[in-house]
Parts: sequence; structure tokens; C-alpha cells
Amino acid sequence: MTFKIKFGTDGWRGKIAEDYTFDNVRRCTQGFAAYLKATYSPDQVQQGVVVGGDKRFGAEDFCAAVAEVLAGNGIPVHFAGAGTPTPVISFSVKARQAIGAINVTASHNPPADNGFKVRDPNGGAIDPAGLKQIEAAIPNEVEDAARVSFNEGVEAGLIRPFDPKPDYIAQINRLLDLQPIRDAGLTVVVDNMWGNGAGWLSELLGGGSTQIIEVHAERNPIFPEMSRPEPIPPNVDAGLAAGVLHNADCVCIMDGDADRCGFGGENGAFIDQLRVFGMLGMYFLDIRGERGPIVKTLSTTSMLEKLGKRFDVPVYQTGVGFKYVAPKMMEVDALIGGEESGGYAFRGHVPERDGILANLYLLDLMVKTGLKPTQLLDRLFDLVGGAHYYDRIDTRLESNEFKEEAKARLDAAQPTTIGGLYCPGKITVDGYKFELEDGGWLLVRFSGTEPLIRVYCETVHEDKVDDILADGLKLAGIV
Repeated sequence: MTFKIKFGTDGWRGKIAEDYTFDNVRRCTQGFAAYLKATYSPDQVQQGVVVGGDKRFGAEDFCAAVAEVLAGNGIPVHFAGAGTPTPVISFSVKARQAIGAINVTASHNPPADNGFKVRDPNGGAIDPAGLKQIEAAIPNEVEDAARVSFNEGVEAGLIRPFDPKPDYIAQINRLLDLQPIRDAGLTVVVDNMWGNGAGWLSELLGGGSTQIIEVHAERNPIFPEMSRPEPIPPNVDAGLAAGVLHNADCVCIMDGDADRCGFGGENGAFIDQLRVFGMLGMYFLDIRGERGPIVKTLSTTSMLEKLGKRFDVPVYQTGVGFKYVAPKMMEVDALIGGEESGGYAFRGHVPERDGILANLYLLDLMVKTGLKPTQLLDRLFDLVGGAHYYDRIDTRLESNEFKEEAKARLDAAQPTTIGGLYCPGKITVDGYKFELEDGGWLLVRFSGTEPLIRVYCETVHEDKVDDILADGLKLAGIV
């Protein structure tokens, strides 16, 4: 039976050689080519598609397979190739006035996986309706995917290799002045998680008194010292330890394709993604004095609503994934958009997560305020009325039958208290979000990229976190 390709929260992902095969990648590319031809005029399609990918096993060959099918459809390819950060691929769509992009990456997934992301003419995620159209256009057989050899495509002028770095670096220099960071005398450890971010912060910030120390900067698709290149504990533990070893002022972390940002303080402690989002909101609203809407997924921090109220800016909540965040950012001209996974996007750039730029903004926040990360957290908590605490538990789904049973339990759930806190209501926009009396929340949600059920919470009561998560697991029937 033909393997059915389905797009999840952010593209299609699968296990290399099992379902993520060259034939299936070619089929998927053919579906995107058909979507482009059905959606845009012939002249627009001739603006071409940017193709790049990460440093996972076989990445170069998978990128080439994508380019061959696009060229076989007569669609020009701006070929960045493997090892290109996701935000650089997305910005290249804008810089080269392309009609979209295909990014061969499994982002933060385990080593055995690879993936396939598609982007629109703005460099952002394609909305759910567009993804459904692409899925519907994917042929059942690889023989129905048009194809020329890579060399033939190059000779015909349809595959056009290029260096995306100069345009992206010029964009970074338009967005912020890097010289004060270079001259600040900071010691910064950068954990690249063996991925695409390697070398970028060193190049952007080199030449001054600030010292950049990179770890996990080589290509290694088995991702030693971590189970996966996802910028959360325990995967970040080795990078944080390097920060302590070098007496660093902070640790900047990027996931495997460099679209997500992790951050560690001067004491080697991890600063979770919700607090980082709050710090970035504070940076733009309080330190830079900018104004504009904030877009957040329902799985991220309620500190943003409190910042929005304090600085009189609207805050919009979406489903999980940049396929929801990016369109909303474009609609409202958002100042910043982001999600619980550590992905943040910024106005004036592209509606796409950018781990390189997010880390640069955090360093600029430190320089502009003269504060260490722990002091910045104190400042944030003063603005939002106290510390907020977050945690998440991921549980692998053993069967589709269990998933359906869990959904039925959650559909019926109407708890009056969770973790000892009053629960005034439930939101079912994307998963099951239970509101709490302190302004916090519990979210139970099925992953859109892996067979996982995630249970998350945020509260102002540090001693309630474990109890809230335990009640979430019970609601889903996990314990």
C-alpha cells in the first residue's frame, strides 16, 4: 500500500529509510510543485523555490532529490543546499523574491528522523488550508513525479546554487547594531547542538572584546551528549556545563536547524522557553520602547498577556505551530510571535522562527540593560507581578487505540480543581487547555510531529507544578 504523507504541526517528518525515503521525498516535492502551479501564475512560479536543509544523515542527497523534481516541473531552484539554517532559508525567499521554499529538516527530532517543511512567498509557514491542498496533490506513485538529474538541472539553468549568507547577514545588520555586543566584553558559550547554527554567532560577533566559545559545532548526525537536538533539558545539560566551565555570562543555544532558541544564565541554569519569551517581550516593549501586537500559541506563557496589558498592546492566541502563528503575524503586523518550543519570530524580518536572531536580541538586552540573565528575570517578574513556573511531561503513545481513549476522556473532562487550584474553564482550540484561578493553565495536547502526548503547565505557585502535571496525566488516563 502506498505510504500516505501527512503534514503535522510543521511539515512532514519520518524515520529515514522506513518512510522517509527518496521516493517519498520526490512524491512530496511533486505535490508542492502541483500546488504552486495551481495557486500562482506561471510568471510567479518562475520566481523559483529556495531549497536547503540541515546536517542530518543524507541531507545533501535529499536536498538534491527535491531540486531534481522541482526542475523536472520546470520550476527554478535557488539551491542553498544542506547545512543552511532554517531562518536563513526563509529569509532567502524574501531576498531572492522566490515563490516559496522547501526545507529538508527534522528540526529537533531524534537522530533517525528527517523532515520536509514548505514555506510561502513571505518565507513563513503555509496555512493549514494550503497544507491540505499540498497533501491532496501528492501522487500515489513516484513514477508520477517529474524529474531531471541534478547536473542536467544545473546545465539547463533551472538549478541555481547560491550562497545565502551575505543577504542574511546584511538583514541582521539592518535589524540591530551588533557593535555594542562585540565591544561588551562578554563571555558567551554557544551550544549549536551539532547543527546548522555552527559558526554564525562567531562570525556575526567576532572582532571585538566579547568572546564566543562554540560547543557541539561539528557535524555529527547522531547528536552525542543529547537524545535529540531540542534546546531543553537534559539535551542542553552539556552546553550549560560548558558555560559554568568557562565562567560565561550566558549560554546561547540553537536546535538542530537553528530556528529555535534556548538560553542559559550566568550560573549555568537553564531559562525555560516561556521565560525567554517573556524576556523578549520585555526587550521590545520596555527596553526598546516599540509597540505592536504579540502573537502566541496557547501553549506558551501568560506573562505576555500581563505585559500586553501593562504596555497597552493586544495579544493574540493561536493553535500550536507556526502554520497558525505566521499567518496571524502577517495579518496583525505583529511585533513578535512565538511558541512554547522556543521558536520566536520578529517584525521587520520574516514570519519564521529564528534562533540566531533571538539569541542576538537576548545578548542586546543584556548589553542595553547591563544586567545578567538572572537579573533580567527579576526585572521581568517585577513587570508581571511575580515569578511564573513552567514544566512539561512528554509520554509516547503506544497505540492509536490509546490515543482515541485519551481523547474521549479529555473531551468529557470537566474538573473543578486541578492541582488544588480552581479551574474556571476549558479551551479546546488545539488540545485541551484548562484555565486556573491564578492566571495559569494546564494543557494536554497530542504532538503534531511525533507519536507523543504532551502535558504542560504554567502557574505562579512553584509548589503546585508537580500536582498540576499529575492531574493532567490522570485526566488523559496515563496514570
